[in-house]
Amino acid sequence: MRRTHRALGLGAAALALCALAGCASPARRPAERSDTGAAIATLAVSLVGAPYHFGGADAAGFDCSGLAFYVHERVGLTIPRTAREQQRAAHAVPLARLAPGDLVFFHIHSRGVDHVGVYAGSGRFIHAPRAGSAVAYGDLSEAFYRARLVSAGRFWDAAPAGVAPR
Repeated sequence: MRRTHRALGLGAAALALCALAGCASPARRPAERSDTGAAIATLAVSLVGAPYHFGGADAAGFDCSGLAFYVHERVGLTIPRTAREQQRAAHAVPLARLAPGDLVFFHIHSRGVDHVGVYAGSGRFIHAPRAGSAVAYGDLSEAFYRARLVSAGRFWDAAPAGVAPR
């Protein structure tokens, strides 16, 4: 009888620990995180053709950082609004480890970061290039973008300082 009570006590303790831990296995978490990155990329792809609008961050039109802001917001992540702030707050990602949903940062018109795109995979990214253009694909292998690429960052698998999940 004493053994039975002890076994029940250990079983209850294991259940309590499981409940406190959310029964999340470390092996499942990366897949869930990459699903978030894929969702960000898929949302960005769905916006190809949307109009450019300086300061825009909704379906009526986007600028580059507004596009990044919008797709992250749709998956429940709040990120800074400008390309420069997004780059500073993002968790740095080596270019060799880019994954869909990552952000790629460029200096187009200045020495600092002034443009951002959402990485879609296979060297391609989605961005709102400039006034008079629609949201479109860009390619990191193009000389123009390759020469201006500064860094890459991620919000979907890490919560850097200053960025709060919604």
